[in-house]
Amino acid sequence: MKKTGVLLLQLGTPDSPSTSDVRTYLSEFLNDPRVIDIPWLARKILVNGIIVPFRAPKSAKIYKELWEVGKGVSPLITHSVNVQNKLKDLFKDENVTIELAMRYQNPSMDSVLDRMHKANYDQIIILPLFPQYASASSGSAIEKAMNLIRKWWVIPEIKIINQFWDNEGYIDSIIERTKAFNLSDFDHILFSYHGLPERQVDKVYEGTDLCSDQPCESEINEENKFCYKATSFATTRLIASKLGLREEQYTVCFQSRLDKKWLTPFSDKIVEEQAKKGAKKLLVFSPAFVADCLETIIEIGSEYQEIFEEHGGEKVQLVPSSNDHPLFVKGLEEMIRERI
Repeated sequence: MKKTGVLLLQLGTPDSPSTSDVRTYLSEFLNDPRVIDIPWLARKILVNGIIVPFRAPKSAKIYKELWEVGKGVSPLITHSVNVQNKLKDLFKDENVTIELAMRYQNPSMDSVLDRMHKANYDQIIILPLFPQYASASSGSAIEKAMNLIRKWWVIPEIKIINQFWDNEGYIDSIIERTKAFNLSDFDHILFSYHGLPERQVDKVYEGTDLCSDQPCESEINEENKFCYKATSFATTRLIASKLGLREEQYTVCFQSRLDKKWLTPFSDKIVEEQAKKGAKKLLVFSPAFVADCLETIIEIGSEYQEIFEEHGGEKVQLVPSSNDHPLFVKGLEEMIRERI
């Protein structure tokens, strides 16, 4: 067997919930041209002059809530390390090393890839832990990895898994999480994905074609197979089919928007609308996040709960992410073995 290094990549998290660490994290994250894809000078002024100075203190308070849930540690780190360790156990008797790095902050890609460089692997498998491809997540992580690797004098065989929205282990881990709840107890079900600017999904298409020109809500084809919106809807269809859900029982929506030109419908607006319609209990899936984090635990579990109650609802129930579920880990193992 070839000497293989596997690089798991996650988005990242501040080193601590302190304002200074949150400021550092936000600065690195939001200055990424794949995240805020506007001209360099405009991005610098917007991020460093407006967003980070005003947002860091507010975000630090939210991260403190998250750290309390994680018992002093970011849940994203905890779940990611657990996945890494479980994969290590599965490959412990083979010539395979499992590494974990964050796109932003620590453990840094620079330090982890430096260690992998010294290990002199025959091949490296890069696996961003983002099921649906998006330039701002998967694309950014892959780009940085390749920018670091291209500086090596000897570049080993590189294999990249750029999305896995239809991986059976990933889907089945979500189905298993659902078994903790009685679906008939809920008035409506939401599948809430992280939002993206519409212009970013439009960039997937060649020429003058736009996302709106494609049947992204109903099918995957050769043109839209890397469109985040299309794979989000496709992921939902797989889950809904296995759960026996009818289309009228659920809504696909997008959270964490910055302005009105992001993918719609907006999750918070759907929560509000459902409450106004008389819904008392909502069940919310977050399939874009394989590890529970600020966007699931705080945004959905806390902030959406407040919105729902404010408009007459009672309970927003978050379905936990895959985290380190055995079926999810098994799915990752199978993808890695296919490349080995």
